[in-house]
Amino acid sequence: MGRLRTLVAVMALGVLSSAMPLAAQEFPNRTIRLITLTTPGGALDVLARMIADDISKQLGQQVIVENRVGAGGNVGAEATVRSDPDGYTIGMVTVSTHGINKALYGERMKWDPVKDSAPIILAAELKNVVVVHPSVPAKTVPELVAYAQANPDKISFGSAGTGTTQHLSGEILKMKTGIKMQHVPYRGAAAAVPDLLAGRIQLMFVSIPDVIAHIQAGTLRPIGVTSKERSRALPDVLPMAEQGYADFDVRGWFGVVAPAGTPKAIVDRYNGILRAMLAREDTRQRMTQIGLDPLSSTPEEFATFIASEVARWAPVVKASGATVE
Repeated sequence: MGRLRTLVAVMALGVLSSAMPLAAQEFPNRTIRLITLTTPGGALDVLARMIADDISKQLGQQVIVENRVGAGGNVGAEATVRSDPDGYTIGMVTVSTHGINKALYGERMKWDPVKDSAPIILAAELKNVVVVHPSVPAKTVPELVAYAQANPDKISFGSAGTGTTQHLSGEILKMKTGIKMQHVPYRGAAAAVPDLLAGRIQLMFVSIPDVIAHIQAGTLRPIGVTSKERSRALPDVLPMAEQGYADFDVRGWFGVVAPAGTPKAIVDRYNGILRAMLAREDTRQRMTQIGLDPLSSTPEEFATFIASEVARWAPVVKASGATVE
């Protein structure tokens, strides 16, 4: 009787194994590539390298981080989704690549963030902060609006680029209040912040990691965050939603995807590794230090979220008039 039970168990295991694609059963047996979208050193790059290190430890294979920069993240994201769906290429994605850019780039974007991606996990939220040069006499967003109304066309706000959440935050504030501000797009926040520090522009909507050192040094003044919740990195800075703009909720986010068609068993394995990583206190503390708020999701939840972000940003981009050359 015992031998019969053993034989039945072995047969059942064989049936389950045969139902799983061979590639998924053998995965991984070689180096994995993780594509990220920015130059080394920024918050997204740091998170990508944290993820790569953890996956490497858990799977026992080398994970190489590849920085593919350009077109608001589209260069790297397209490289990810166009790769073979075998699990050996995964990539970081953002609110730009999988939310804003489909409306911003239109027909020039030759891939679809929903159809061409196998979502793995929504990993982090990146809140934006409104910071002003010390010469601007505003300590809150309503005071900034009043100052802008009294000084029309004399205020310039910088952003990390046209169509970013930082740019669209400024456009939304303009639409809600009727104030006039000149948008000055830069090729990344690193190029804009020196101009803000020098007073050549008066304010920025910018991701917290890009200016947190200047805020702590007192060389820039934070007057609000653009999400409805406070940031773990700047807990004393009021959200704009608490300053009279109840429905103001603009935030960045980072996630991980694979190419569409990647075996579900591989996607789920990655998801399990990263959910465990994001739940650890050491990970959460390190992310907070660089201005990120840890998140987590199932692959299915992230897929639903991506579809909702694409739908959410399309009318905002249209109303803002944002375009890219």
